Amino acid sequence: MAVYTTKQIMEIIPHRSPFLLIDTIEELEEGVRAVGKKCVSFNEPYFAGHFPGNPVMPGVLLIEAMAQTGAVAMLGLPAWKGKTAYFAGIDKARFKRKVEPGDVVLFEVKIIKQKGPMGVAEAEATVNGELAAKAEISFVVGD
Repeated sequence: MAVYTTKQIMEIIPHRSPFLLIDTIEELEEGVRAVGKKCVSFNEPYFAGHFPGNPVMPGVLLIEAMAQTGAVAMLGLPAWKGKTAYFAGIDKARFKRKVEPGDVVLFEVKIIKQKGPMGVAEAEATVNGELAAKAEISFVVGD
């Protein structure tokens, strides 16, 4: 059973359709780690152009979904309630397999450094246990 539903995620982060890229949070240790889930549907708006006849979830959206998962982990803390997490950097991004309609993607994000409103997270996206993408994401929490 999910820790957070889509509705509850929207109470924590400001993203909305079509840019809310996680459906549920499956595991959560606030300020430490989170696992988000996305059930990829053929009806996703980006598939109309990426790529016609060969739908593939854009890599940048995989990175964004990992960041949104990490934002839930951080913004669930009382000190950051009502704030927004912004990208400060993306490092070591690698893409290992295509994500296509019908895939269920798990985004595991671990906060590895944090000082004040700034931090770094390690993130992975997997499909059926197979690595699809990974990155190191730097963030800053602000208004």
